[in-house]
Amino acid sequence: MEQKVLIRAVAERTTLSREESADVTRAVLEGLADQLSDGEARRLAADLPEELAGQVQLPRRRRKGAHPVGVDDFVRQLSEHAGLTEDDARAGAGAVLAALREALSAEDYGHLVGQLPAGYTDLEAATG
Repeated sequence: MEQKVLIRAVAERTTLSREESADVTRAVLEGLADQLSDGEARRLAADLPEELAGQVQLPRRRRKGAHPVGVDDFVRQLSEHAGLTEDDARAGAGAVLAALREALSAEDYGHLVGQLPAGYTDLEAATG
């Protein structure tokens, strides 16, 4: 998966500009990484382009297990972090998840969403 392809896929699924799509993609990846176990974050980083893998591997306080955040809280945090409305943040998060679903193997995507609350698959399905 190439960074440009992922960002373009996010832009095509939303009303966001390419620049906003790049920002929300980075913010979503960082936010997802904060919720994943170390092993799952490493697995996701290995499947991402080098430029985006750093968003998943940034030094941070890590827990061995997953630390999921509810969808509404995640969208609110994403909105604040990326400077978007909550509607745009929700659409962007769903678009990133949909693009990851298409780019990753079914097994890898299953591992990713398996550590997230069920609402994340609903978020992705709304844009996919």
